[in-house]
Amino acid sequence: MKQNNFAYIDGANLHKGVKSLKWKLDYKKFRIWLKDKYNITYAYIFIGLIPSNKNLYTYLQNAGFILIFKETTYGGDGKVKGNCDADLVLNTVSDFYEKRFDKAVIVSSDGDYASLVGFLKNKNAFEILISSHDQCSFLLRKLNIKIVYIDTQKNKFSQ
Repeated sequence: MKQNNFAYIDGANLHKGVKSLKWKLDYKKFRIWLKDKYNITYAYIFIGLIPSNKNLYTYLQNAGFILIFKETTYGGDGKVKGNCDADLVLNTVSDFYEKRFDKAVIVSSDGDYASLVGFLKNKNAFEILISSHDQCSFLLRKLNIKIVYIDTQKNKFSQ
């Protein structure tokens, strides 16, 4: 029986991680890979809302992602801040308790998600962590979970 799995993606973390690898991610190919490899029916990208990025948002939606926007603010240095961590955790746990998915795939390298991943693992609702680079937080790596590093998949979905 085919699983009904959901992906929860920290958009900024994925973007910055791939950018640090010096290649561009083809989000359409990435979305197909998620569906084919991990039976992802819904792939949520948590992302800060910046009006000038509307073309990016359209592209991501056309690629098959559901965007969950976070209102952005500006830090003292003038940089945009749109931390989506709490929203990603809340949505994942809510979906778990509403029994909307069989297993969750988390896409991030951020150790802030270690407690979420540990929770999902203990509930047998965790599939895999997809880390945008091999600098994955020790807090995630020490959980003894399946991790795939996106740089090992470059040939499948780089532009």
